[in-house]
Amino acid sequence: MSSVKPSDGLPRLMVRFPPDIKGWLRQQAVHNGSSQTSEVVRSVRERMERQRAPQTMEG
Repeated sequence: MSSVKPSDGLPRLMVRFPPDIKGWLRQQAVHNGSSQTSEVVRSVRERMERQRAPQTMEG
């Protein structure tokens, strides 16, 4: 029986977080039933989508 995960082939990146951000990630992961890594990926993807979205000007 193999214990290979889909994420095993993905590149790895070590990141250091300030304690407040690390705590927030932990809380979000528990709240969403996910891993802290998943929360980081979700947050970065959301930021990427916002930057790709057409900029609208109000006024």
